[in-house]
Formats: sequence, structure tokens, C-alpha cells
Amino acid sequence: MRIQELKRRLQEAGAGPLHEHRVLRLWSHALPRNSGRRLPESFFPASLLAALPSIEADLAALARIHSVHPGADGSERLLVALADGQTVESVLLPRDGLCVSSQVGCAVGCQFCMTGREGLLRQLGSAEIVAQVALARQRRPVRKVVFMGMGEPAHNLDNVIEAIDLLGTAGDIGHKNLVFSTVGDPRAFERLKQGRVKPALALSLHTTRADLRRKLLPRAPDLTPEELVDEAERYARATGYPIQYQWTLLEGINDGEDEIEGIVRLLSGKYCVLNMIPFNSVDGTDFTRPSFERCKQIARTLLDRRILTKLRYSAGQDVDGGCGQLRARATRTPQTHDARVPIRLAEERG
Repeated sequence: MRIQELKRRLQEAGAGPLHEHRVLRLWSHALPRNSGRRLPESFFPASLLAALPSIEADLAALARIHSVHPGADGSERLLVALADGQTVESVLLPRDGLCVSSQVGCAVGCQFCMTGREGLLRQLGSAEIVAQVALARQRRPVRKVVFMGMGEPAHNLDNVIEAIDLLGTAGDIGHKNLVFSTVGDPRAFERLKQGRVKPALALSLHTTRADLRRKLLPRAPDLTPEELVDEAERYARATGYPIQYQWTLLEGINDGEDEIEGIVRLLSGKYCVLNMIPFNSVDGTDFTRPSFERCKQIARTLLDRRILTKLRYSAGQDVDGGCGQLRARATRTPQTHDARVPIRLAEERG
């Protein structure tokens, strides 16, 4: 389901703009229909009240939590089952963040990522994306949403932009706390600037060498790192949000002195932060992460060279839950744990 379709159904049932906003707000916050000061019977028209049970049932059927994998860092990796039997992953992060998926699978084929191994299976509808937020909000508050889960958001641009628009309005997420992560599709740079909700941008860089980037991200747009940074800088200046450059640290691949010099050359004076993420092991790859000391040394060197750098570790590494790994295990092994947490508007949450 797309959010446009949901809005059309609400309008056909007699919803005006305020009624529509309230239904979307209740759904995206996972709140019961009788939340707030005005009772539904006195606020919604009779025709909308009659149609809501069917609409709410369809929203509840979009997604459910199949299994929960808590991490020692306070994160929770969620395997989310969709109505057609496909699964995606979302991650509740410390400090009220949530990482959501935008596709089942991914077409980019990043060599160090499990998600890209099976290719793209299908797009998520915009309502399925928001459903991940509603499910997560039944477990804890969500004040930041990052599109860094399964999939390349730029390859599902219409649905992702619809979801961002709803989350930045009825969903009450601050615009700078909606983070669109991409390998660098030029269409995304242009479209995101045109929306009423303009998200922050995270760009998967991973190397300053064009030849190495083509090997690591074989089906990413064929832009050089210099071209990507130029595009991202224009977006940062237009929105007022610094770009978050993502760099997965791979031992012996992109952790050398040449890359440090390349980063300084590319990012000096740019409106950005560099997130360095030590590689999270993936079965069947030859990549390894550098030692913790080497990772800290790289971050310190870049900070000394006036590049704002943060050393980050993927949430939930202790449960072997890097993007795509939970889904891969679920498709290989019969699952017995089914934590049903449906989205519902009409009743109090348990």
C-alpha cells in the first residue's frame, strides 16, 4: 500500500484535512483511536467512522514483528514480516533512533553487505516503510529515523519520499532527524531538495579511489568520489544540514595512509561529518575489520587534520545482526518465535 492510496480511501470516506492528519498521526505513532482530547465520535464524520475498521485492519496487516534480537548496547534488531511473506529488518537504536528498510533485498551489490547478495526482490510501499516506525513505537519512543536498513532508498524514491513526508509531518519527526542514506544517485540529490520535508543526507563513500569504489559498489552510479562530494556539498548548503559520509573500514582495503590523505583532500572545508564504521563480519566474505587500535588511530589522525570524524560501531553486532543477516538466517532456518505486535488504532496497546 502507498500512503497516497490510504489518503484517497480516507477522503472517499469523508475525511477532511484535519481528520486525515489525525488518522495518519495515530497510525504512525501506534496510538489508539481514542487518544487525545476529542473523542472520535465527536470529531470524525459518521461515514469515516464506519470506514475506519476496514482501513485499520488493512494497516495492521501491513507488517508484524516476526522476531526480536536485543543487543548488549541497548539496540534491538527486528525481523519484520510483511503481508506477502517477505521479511525486512529494522533496528531500534540507542537514544530513540530507528533504522528502517526501503526494499526487500538490494540491487547495488556492495561487496561487504549481506543484503545485496540476493539482489532486489521487491520495493516496499510507502505505507510498509511507515509501518516499521509504528511497530517500533509500540516498543519504545522513536525520534529519529534513518533509511540505512535493507535497500537503496534512491532506487525506491517515490515511496521513500512519501514516507519521509508523512514522518516529518503527522509522524512528528524533526526533518534533520530523518536521514536518507544513498550510494549517490543523482536523482535523489535533486528530488530531495524539492520536498516540503527535506531530510538530512548520508552518503556511502567508503573510498576516495574511483576504481576501488566501482569494485566495492559495482552497481552504484558511475560518479567519481569528487563528483559525489560536489553533489552532496550542494545539498548540504541548500538544506543547512551537514552531510554524513559513511565509511566502512576494511582492513588492507581502505584503511591506508593513501586513503587518509584522500579524505583530507576531498572533505577539507566541507560541511560534513565522517562516520567511520569498522566492518561488521558477513559470512562468505574475505573482508576483515582493522584492529580497534588502528580504527582509533585513523579517527585521531583525521581529527588532527581538521576532518570531523566519528568512530561508530554497527548496532547489535553481538547478535550477528548486520543488515541482511537476520533475513538470511530466517530464509535458511524454520522460525518458531513469532512476536506478533500488530499496528492498531482501535484498541489500547498491550
